[in-house]
Amino acid sequence: MIARLRRAYRGMRLGTRLALGLGALSLVVFAVVGTALTTYMRDYLSAQLDTQLAQAQIAQSKSIADYGTLSGKKYYSWFYAVYDVSDGRPELRRPEDSADLPEDVDDLTALASAQSAAHTELLRTEHLKGAGTYRLRACEVEPGVVLVSAAPMEDIEDTVGQLITIQVVTFGLALLALVVFGRRMLRRGLKPLSDMASTAHGIASHDLTESAARLSLRADGRDGGPEVDELRTAFNTMLEHIDDSLAVRAEAEQRLRRFVADASHELRTPLMSVRGYADLFQYAAANAPEERDRHLARLRAEAARMGILLDDLLLLARLDAAEVEAPLRLEDADLVELVQHAADAFRASRPDHPLTVTTGTEAVKVRLDPQRVRQVLDNLLANAAVHTPPGTPVSVEVVVASGAALVRITDAGPGIPPEDQERVFDRFYRVDEGRSRDRGGSGLGLAVAQSLVRAHGGRIELNSEPGATVFTVRLPLDEAGLPGAPGPERTAV
Repeated sequence: MIARLRRAYRGMRLGTRLALGLGALSLVVFAVVGTALTTYMRDYLSAQLDTQLAQAQIAQSKSIADYGTLSGKKYYSWFYAVYDVSDGRPELRRPEDSADLPEDVDDLTALASAQSAAHTELLRTEHLKGAGTYRLRACEVEPGVVLVSAAPMEDIEDTVGQLITIQVVTFGLALLALVVFGRRMLRRGLKPLSDMASTAHGIASHDLTESAARLSLRADGRDGGPEVDELRTAFNTMLEHIDDSLAVRAEAEQRLRRFVADASHELRTPLMSVRGYADLFQYAAANAPEERDRHLARLRAEAARMGILLDDLLLLARLDAAEVEAPLRLEDADLVELVQHAADAFRASRPDHPLTVTTGTEAVKVRLDPQRVRQVLDNLLANAAVHTPPGTPVSVEVVVASGAALVRITDAGPGIPPEDQERVFDRFYRVDEGRSRDRGGSGLGLAVAQSLVRAHGGRIELNSEPGATVFTVRLPLDEAGLPGAPGPERTAV
């Protein structure tokens, strides 16, 4: 039975459970108040009756002492008994009226005996046989004479009974009204929570597997008080975070699809070339031996192209998982020396682009991976040469500023359109989609450069306008690597 009641209680709505709890608490309060009020009223009425008994016995004692009778001093339904206790044993005097004594006078006699021994007024409540509950009072009229009076308590019991009945009815109605109206008020107050629950159910039924899934549902309203407002704000903030996460996931999925498509396209081209040159090589080996070496060279070139692409993809994957496998081999190296080597290689491979290098003569020691930083410099210089017409000047500058070593690579080409500047570091992205890998690369060079610089704790900044495109590589530089005290930006000298 108790288990069934518990299950039924757990199945109730929160508003109903709160209303029942409030009703139970109110019932306890009403019981305490009713008990206290009833006890106070009973004690008050008993005290009034005791006072009435005392006042009546004063007049009766005087009448007995003066005239030896109680005539004219009696109350309706009261009992009176006069005892002689001169020898220590109470002896009942003959009453003037037989109605003055109850059927059984033992309780009155016992009280008279107790009073003679105590020599003070005594009060008791006794149930007299055939009469009911009475309040008894014994007092000394004169030496050796004791008067015992008994007043009925029926009126007190009736009054207290009526008071209890009124309390039960009043408190019952108040409790019913409290539960009914309290439940309505609680349901109204908890309505914002129900609305949020409905919103949560709507979100649960929303298909989040779609790549463009967005949660348009929000908990609105202003009712419920500060606590509900705080919960509503936290709920909506959580939904905003979920929306942001879904947007990031959708963007990542889209980038992954684009990456796979671009990688497939980039790998398909050299693979098709390898397949074609392999067929030509087979034909030349059988019919034109003089063409065999040329086709073999083309096979090697296409294989090298595919190897470079796969190396770039593998490097990017390792950089993305740097927390598992760090692809860097750090050591203290001279950044100026790396820049000079990269410049020499650029001049040898790109003689049609004049290069100016500003580094000074003093070394700039940085903890880095020389091979990877050299790869960054080569990629940026190659990017400047590929995307500018022949004869476009290119400059490289090494400076130290605010605890960082900066390498600026500037070209005087046509610049990068503003709408493309935010995406030039995306993988497989080309400003000119019509470029082939032979002319414009695969679109991985800047992505690799950015990932490598980030792996060193630095960043690459781009500032481009017609006639000046500047890529700034910023690498962290500790105090030991500074060629001088930190200060405003300056060229390494």
